[in-house]
Amino acid sequence: MTLLITLFAAVTATVVWYARLGRTDYKLGTLALMYWGASLMWMVDAVAEYIELQAEYFTPAVEDLINDAYLGMSVVALGLVIWLVILFVKDPEGKLRTALHARKAV
Repeated sequence: MTLLITLFAAVTATVVWYARLGRTDYKLGTLALMYWGASLMWMVDAVAEYIELQAEYFTPAVEDLINDAYLGMSVVALGLVIWLVILFVKDPEGKLRTALHARKAV
């Protein structure tokens, strides 16, 4: 489940990045690469688990599916938080900087 959730996030981020290919100010490529890295990590984990469990790999317990779904959503949320921090630090349109300067002037 973690693999599916991170793959979905990676594909979505890649499509959005590709649609805005000429503009790099929002660092969408960084977001897509984070999700593709997580997807690759979960793919290696799935292969290792399949080697260990063989046919049992395809019949997980409901509890395991729920835990994996929660972990996958947590990974996607953490990726978004890291991307937002990068975005706030870079401040591509200068809006945060302008708001802070306007606040100091008052």
